[in-house]
Amino acid sequence: MPSSVTLVEQSVLAAVTEIFRSVFNDPGLELTSRSTVDDVPGWDSMTHVSLIVETECRFGIRFQAAEIESLHSIGELVRAIEAKRAATA
Repeated sequence: MPSSVTLVEQSVLAAVTEIFRSVFNDPGLELTSRSTVDDVPGWDSMTHVSLIVETECRFGIRFQAAEIESLHSIGELVRAIEAKRAATA
């Protein structure tokens, strides 16, 4: 990962990758902050809902519908998770 990525971002990305691997039942799935829906086979609206629910449960956060719609990459999801966690800390 580039040095501009913080340890917190690396940690959140690792946890998000675990969630994706579980939802897609693909232990070899690799994600980067630049990964998008086009990079993950089978990522459709139904799996997106599962991903968001699992993410909310894992991190103890809640997303609003508008926030979910604005997430277009894994990096954006990671930053949104960090912002939510910081707001509740």
